[in-house]
Amino acid sequence: MSIAFITILLFAVFGILLLAGVPISISILISSIVTALSSLSWDQVTFITMQKMCAGVESFSLLAVPLFILAGNIMNNGGIARRLVHFAQLFVGKIPGSMAQANILGNMLFGALSGSSVAAASAMGGCIAPIEKENGYDPAYSAAANIASAPTGLLIPPTSAFIVYSTVAGGVSISTLFMAGYIPGILMGACCMAIAFILAKKAGMKADSAAHTQHVLRIVWEALPSLALIVIVIGGIVGGAFTATEGAGVAVLYCLILSLIYKTITWKSFIEILSRSAKTSGIILFLISASSAMSFVMAYAGIPEAISDGLLSLTENRFIIFLLMNIILLIVGMFMDITPAILIFTPIFLPIAISFGMSEIQFGVMLIFNMCLGNITPPVGSVLFVGCGIGDVTIEKVTPKLIPYFIVLILALLAVTFIPALSLGLPKLLGLI
Repeated sequence: MSIAFITILLFAVFGILLLAGVPISISILISSIVTALSSLSWDQVTFITMQKMCAGVESFSLLAVPLFILAGNIMNNGGIARRLVHFAQLFVGKIPGSMAQANILGNMLFGALSGSSVAAASAMGGCIAPIEKENGYDPAYSAAANIASAPTGLLIPPTSAFIVYSTVAGGVSISTLFMAGYIPGILMGACCMAIAFILAKKAGMKADSAAHTQHVLRIVWEALPSLALIVIVIGGIVGGAFTATEGAGVAVLYCLILSLIYKTITWKSFIEILSRSAKTSGIILFLISASSAMSFVMAYAGIPEAISDGLLSLTENRFIIFLLMNIILLIVGMFMDITPAILIFTPIFLPIAISFGMSEIQFGVMLIFNMCLGNITPPVGSVLFVGCGIGDVTIEKVTPKLIPYFIVLILALLAVTFIPALSLGLPKLLGLI
């Protein structure tokens, strides 16, 4: 069989199954098996598929994924969002559209704690949207700020996206990836704050009243235990006190103790949190397992090399190659969630990026930045739908407000792509590279 036929068969079956509403993990698995059967016998396919699926999740690093999911779900139930909103208001209370600014800053903090863009959009948006409504904010303006900034938590560590990427990329240092995500994540949040400020000034919005001075110490005191989680987990991982997986376990224990101190968790709610975390973890780990089978099929058929040769036949200009990769990843992000996109496209594009002088660390940041933008774009942008639901506004109304954010974030993505220091500067400074 020719590589072209196998490639078309693989992605055609995968696309048809997705359009038919088959879950993405099942679609990946079925399309991989069907494609493998074009070259191998049934016995060979079943044996190799099961072997690759088991090997795909047989990683100590991947244990961090369900643990960080559990930590995030405990935080969602622990009243942490409200404390972070009040803390954020201390810094942006005198800026026009300050509630939206607090929402953006809160998303950066909460996303970094929970590692989930959907959790950040839901928790922070649900906490601050009613207050914005009382203050006469345009619901579309508020929802756009919440939606655009929620994915910053996928870049600012700790985040499971980097852990998944590390596994697929052949064991790239997780601590280095975590540090590499800080500046791009902060850049993404700063871009959102700049657009929110410009839109607020253009609409003639005034600053809300800042927090009273006598309440500042209390607000900081309430927020510090939550913020300390970042210092403990990231500091411990980077300092070598524990691995990313052990750090995830520490995060779970810390969040649980904090929730017990805050008295925001009961035995019943804890059982619900465990159940929800187990379900989410099962979905993600099965997805990783199925994607391992697809990665084998692609490698066996020589698909990554064929795509690489196809791109190189168009041009050998590294700037155009990187632009083409970004365009493809942005389109993929519109239709595919972040985990399967990382699993499928890392083996395809990473060798190309490395051959043109981009490090695997910078590529990982660029890939996940692309997926962050995919989170906020239709038709499958999960954060877009959650943010619209929380803000009680239609997608049609919020989309025009999102366009300025999207344009500026595209420019930020290009900066991350072509300026290595944005992702590699901090790891180099800390001696991780």
